Amino acid sequence: MDSLSQMALGAAVSIAVFRRRQPLWQSALLGAVAGTLPDLDVLLHFDDPISEMTRHRAESHGLFYLTLACWPLAWLWRKISGTQASFRRCWCAIFAVLITHPLLDTLTIYGTQLAQPFSDRPYGTGSVFVIDPLYTVPLLLGLVLTLRRQRLRSNDWMLGLSTLYLGFGLLAQLHVKNLVLAQLPAGTSSEAVLVTATPFNTLVWQVIVLEPDHYREGFYALADGGKPVVWRLWPRDQALLRQSQHNQYISQLTRFSHGFVVLTETPDVLLLADLRMGLAPNYSFHFALRQNADGSLQPPCQLSSVAIQGEIGMALRWLYLRASGQQTTAFFNPQINTAVALTQLAQQPCKGEVR
Repeated sequence: MDSLSQMALGAAVSIAVFRRRQPLWQSALLGAVAGTLPDLDVLLHFDDPISEMTRHRAESHGLFYLTLACWPLAWLWRKISGTQASFRRCWCAIFAVLITHPLLDTLTIYGTQLAQPFSDRPYGTGSVFVIDPLYTVPLLLGLVLTLRRQRLRSNDWMLGLSTLYLGFGLLAQLHVKNLVLAQLPAGTSSEAVLVTATPFNTLVWQVIVLEPDHYREGFYALADGGKPVVWRLWPRDQALLRQSQHNQYISQLTRFSHGFVVLTETPDVLLLADLRMGLAPNYSFHFALRQNADGSLQPPCQLSSVAIQGEIGMALRWLYLRASGQQTTAFFNPQINTAVALTQLAQQPCKGEVR
């Protein structure tokens, strides 16, 4: 999740473990700093944007490596802080802070490689969005009240409340997936259905369904009460995707996204998108592989997002309407011309590219 959420979680967990064995502000400071350490992998740079994407949340989020890091960090904290807490207590606090970071990340859809270095399989449930105030605000409120009133109860209650919210997201996601499967043709594999939380909430869910020659994209709100999902269909050339798996970049993203990718051929450009994040056709991770004169592919570049005036305000209003159970296409238009949209996308510049 976002850095603020990880800092708040780390501080809350640290206070919960240390209790009053050191000043509360010290526990909060240690937790906030240690809670951001795994994300320092963003300082690493790779040769291409797909490697940049797939190598984030890798070794620095591996439970094995984080456990090993607890011993020197606990020793260092006792050395520089003057804490009266035992080494065991320091180790337990730092362990809890470091481990809860990747576990929280795993609840987002991105992909967290918990089993490094033994496996590079990315795990992600998608039961909470990467930024969700309903999760973060209670943690921050509990910290403020605890530090101001010097009472541990506020931190304990708000940490418990935020954890219950994560549990609600998992249950709501399962509920929506079961409803969607019941609306799809018999025999549809659950592995072909992806249900993820939409920005800032767990009331409206995005649904992606992979089918032989296309994929469906739709949204379901908990307030819909079982109403059929309104689908938008997008083309999906499975033959092209299979034929292109020899390309290291295409196979790399296909594996990382568990197959939820789409590869589209346009004149002189192959468009490769991760379907799990964003809204078609302007996904958060959309890459262009331009063709050379001999037909070979250039290394990928990440496409810049299509800027739409008033997009954020329009999206928030759409989310509010959908959360209340209203079927509106003000932001999500099922009648969009897919061919025109993909052609316009192929013409977008890559990040950092000047045209």
